[in-house]
Amino acid sequence: MNAKTNFERIYQSSSYRIAYEDIEFLNRDDLRPVRLQLELLKPEVIMDEHKILSTIVVFGSARLLSREEAEKNLADIKKQAAARPGDLHLQEALTRAQRLVENSRYYEAAREFARIVSSSCQINDHQCDFVMVTGGGPGIMEAANRGAYEVDAKSVGLNITLPFEQAPNAYVTPDLCFQFHYFALRKMHFLLRAKALLVFPGGFGTLDELFETLTLIQTQKMEAIPVLLFGKTYWQQAVNLEFLVEQGTISPKDLQLVSYVETAADAWQKIVDFYELQR
Repeated sequence: MNAKTNFERIYQSSSYRIAYEDIEFLNRDDLRPVRLQLELLKPEVIMDEHKILSTIVVFGSARLLSREEAEKNLADIKKQAAARPGDLHLQEALTRAQRLVENSRYYEAAREFARIVSSSCQINDHQCDFVMVTGGGPGIMEAANRGAYEVDAKSVGLNITLPFEQAPNAYVTPDLCFQFHYFALRKMHFLLRAKALLVFPGGFGTLDELFETLTLIQTQKMEAIPVLLFGKTYWQQAVNLEFLVEQGTISPKDLQLVSYVETAADAWQKIVDFYELQR
């Protein structure tokens, strides 16, 4: 091999690339600590630049719809069911659609809560307190981002890459929509600035985030914040905390880690009272 050919191979070699521009290198297993650090730093730096001092995290089902969408969905399925009255699958779909209309009140409450808080606390770009933070997806997440959007306020979306297709909702502030690979770093960013947690009815993901937060507070790994469960009837059926006390697996005082709320105004008032805010 002559020197000219060898010189060309030097320029083509991945070893000659600048390290931070070498995606193949950054994706190596042994570079995982660097990727973890980047996922920690990027949202932190950008939120600092946007003067986000504190946040309220809103969790809840990604499957819940706005009232308008739920009613449209119900009307469509009613037409299909009327045309095929013997179809059991359509009858089951009709029951689910009716339940979605009933549960759309949670979407509308999350939207209202975000409007109330965001219009009260984001006076200007130099002081962004109690900024809405969600997982950035549909359902309750969309509702909270949407409420902030409707009063021209900032909100954050912490998306995660998943095996199935997913995308951020249309209401997250564009410069504050982040995508994570690591669940652990995403969970950390949910709580780094959190001053309250408002949890609407949801499934596995919602329960995961709720109990992780309660565990961190219970073990004093984070300061106590208001943990508000929206819809007492739902939550007392979904999670029987009193049973855990009876069985001795949690302490009676642990019941005080959560409060139940029924309206957006109630939720905001609980936070105001906790921090003794002037309204």
